[in-house]
Amino acid sequence: MKKIIIAGFLVVAGIAQMNAQEWLNNFEEAKKIASKNNNPIILVFAGSDWCSPCIKLEKQVFDTEEFKKYAQDNYVLVKADFPRRKKNQLSQQLQDQNNGLADRYNKSGGFPLVVVLDKTGKKLGEVGYKKVTPGAYLDILNKMIK
Repeated sequence: MKKIIIAGFLVVAGIAQMNAQEWLNNFEEAKKIASKNNNPIILVFAGSDWCSPCIKLEKQVFDTEEFKKYAQDNYVLVKADFPRRKKNQLSQQLQDQNNGLADRYNKSGGFPLVVVLDKTGKKLGEVGYKKVTPGAYLDILNKMIK
């Protein structure tokens, strides 16, 4: 009986994971998905292992069920990470892509920076860290889209 319960749990967990919105790190892939689904792109510039406001934004907004549930059907999520610790370093190809994205969309070099783009990559607006609820943050993002 325990094996059946465990197997059932694993199946449900697997389905839930498959339906969860994933953060992409390939911008061209994100644009293809955004065009196919007619969704805007949320591009986040973060320093995942050194930027305190980036980590707070991740925990207080992006990691919440409210944000994940809404983002799954309404956004294509892309993270351009700029880690500093050697153990977290990105491949050269990914570093080059993120540097190119920063040159285009984050000229000021601010972290975190959340850039809202249309499905083609045209910038609609940007926002940084705000100490607000996930719902309020979604409202801020959605006002840029409309």
